[in-house]
Amino acid sequence: MNPVAMRSLLCCLTLSGLAACGGSGSSSMGEGGSTATAQNGTVSMMLSDASSDDWATIGVKVLGIALIPQGGGAAVSVYSASDASAPLINLVQLDQIDEILGNLSVPVGTYTGAVLTLGGNSGDVVLTVSSNPEAGFAAPAGSTIASSQIQVQGKQSDGTVPVTVNFVSPLVVTADTSSALDLEVDLSHPAFIVAHDPPTAQGETLWAVNFNGPVRHRPIAALDALVLRHAYGSVQSLSSDGSSLTFTKVYETLPIVTPETAVASEQSLTVLADSNNGTIVYDVDHGTSSIVTSFSAASSLLTQGEYVRVAARYQENGTLTATRVWASSSFNSIWLSPEGHVTQVDASNAEISVLDEAGLPVHLGVNASTQFFFHEALNPTAIGTGPAFLANLVRGFKVHVSVVDPLAASLVAQTVDIETAAYTGQVSLATATGFTYTHDYVRTSDDYQVALPEILGSSSNPGVASSTPVDGFAYWNFAYPTQLSSGTQAGANFASAVGGDSSTGYSFAGSTVFANAASAAVWGDTANPQGWAIPWAVLMPTLLPLATVATPLSQDSFTVTTAGSSTPGTVTVNETAGSATLVYQLNRSGGVLTLTPVDITTMTGQTTLSNALTAGTLVKLYGVPQSSGALAAYVLVYFTGDLMPAQ
Repeated sequence: MNPVAMRSLLCCLTLSGLAACGGSGSSSMGEGGSTATAQNGTVSMMLSDASSDDWATIGVKVLGIALIPQGGGAAVSVYSASDASAPLINLVQLDQIDEILGNLSVPVGTYTGAVLTLGGNSGDVVLTVSSNPEAGFAAPAGSTIASSQIQVQGKQSDGTVPVTVNFVSPLVVTADTSSALDLEVDLSHPAFIVAHDPPTAQGETLWAVNFNGPVRHRPIAALDALVLRHAYGSVQSLSSDGSSLTFTKVYETLPIVTPETAVASEQSLTVLADSNNGTIVYDVDHGTSSIVTSFSAASSLLTQGEYVRVAARYQENGTLTATRVWASSSFNSIWLSPEGHVTQVDASNAEISVLDEAGLPVHLGVNASTQFFFHEALNPTAIGTGPAFLANLVRGFKVHVSVVDPLAASLVAQTVDIETAAYTGQVSLATATGFTYTHDYVRTSDDYQVALPEILGSSSNPGVASSTPVDGFAYWNFAYPTQLSSGTQAGANFASAVGGDSSTGYSFAGSTVFANAASAAVWGDTANPQGWAIPWAVLMPTLLPLATVATPLSQDSFTVTTAGSSTPGTVTVNETAGSATLVYQLNRSGGVLTLTPVDITTMTGQTTLSNALTAGTLVKLYGVPQSSGALAAYVLVYFTGDLMPAQ
């Protein structure tokens, strides 16, 4: 069996409950700029995730979202789209930033869960491999997986996949306050995308996609701190006073076509001109730009049907303010500016490569006039200029590049907006004030080892979701963001959790196991005024080699051995509801792959697991190393059936 084909990747579906401001006589920006009634709040629906080395496109169709009322009753639909009209949304492009689907009116009330309806028919999921996936990946670089090779698990007779998520805490939507909801889909979950080679496929790799299980609820930070992906649209209208622009949301065609064409959605967005600082409007077709405080000054350009790309930020009251608007009569012209993850930084030749949604690297020159921004919509001042700044970039950063001439044979970057400064990998040399990230790639020129300071204790931490403001560095174990470690001892506690200043990692079952983490750095903290600093870190589960059960499950623990070693390692499981180890049976019989979740918070599930984990059973484990030497299992997969996986 091929290995689980995913790296560290998170996808968040965010519902931010925005309210009408000022009482029953006031209004809020709803769909098409409409006014919400006093009995409704406004829900801004967004998607986000984190980086992937293996995939250029993971396209999905969101067909519906319904909120589950507290105390029972029918779920309240807040978003719906037909399979024919729903656009494919590429999750890989949403690296800890948010894609706005639309602003919708939601009944006032308290909600304790949500039901997501996703498309499961042929073509509803699109997978395109990156140009440089990890070693041993089960598909060629840059290839698009045929729909006949994608098996969507849990598909209903109508071709949809319902996913129910219970909230950690209720979502309260009122008519005069703002609230936010984050539903996070863990795409690095070993049960999400699995490659397998059944004999009946005659050598063809099949890809099982499972939406049920990897979805969870995570609170988000303040609305006005959200970093939004550029929105694409077709102009509907300008307000009579020029203060706002309304456009229909459009998406690119997936898989990518040339020239790229727009797919219209059923949702619209309204953005305001920045009347204080000005909004930059670019005429892409003629290569000119202007700064306007009212869209009336650009009315000849922003005509009905014109395509736009909009960089915007949220205000505290839930409105969107545009910082930059690119306009063209051709969708391909505004879409062509590369957006994606940095795949290579070549400082010696003043060039970067950015992975596009077709799985191909776009090579971009950097000259003395190239400006670099960090969250440009929130921070409009450049943090660096020219080739010298490339020392501050590594593979995996998520950027959106505007080019000098989108039709030139050799593209030159005009601006580089760093949307996510993502550092991931093994953690070592940890102290109370910082640590080192080491990331090894197949292409050794992409490797990096970077020592980064943590933000100072007096610095606010906008990346942490908490009901109260958090200052200074914070960390949490993967999947448990509400169990936050923050405060003056957070740095020291993190260092202890990852093995302190050790550079050799943990020893587990005869193998060396390193703690792994992921962070999104910030620029210009007092700890490093001219560079990156770490506000938070997520301790990620470590993937063990294929292991064999040595001693059966007893008192919530068992031991395993890995290939080439007779030294057992202890694995602990958690049966507590809300924080239980995620257990799956992966069975292959007659070439059919069946993934079955086992709920070990119940007596039935505990009995099933105990009966399964007998000596000799093959298991795959994701877990967080403990200072005791044990591995706390986050995900446990045990294998049954007529064809066992190979190492």
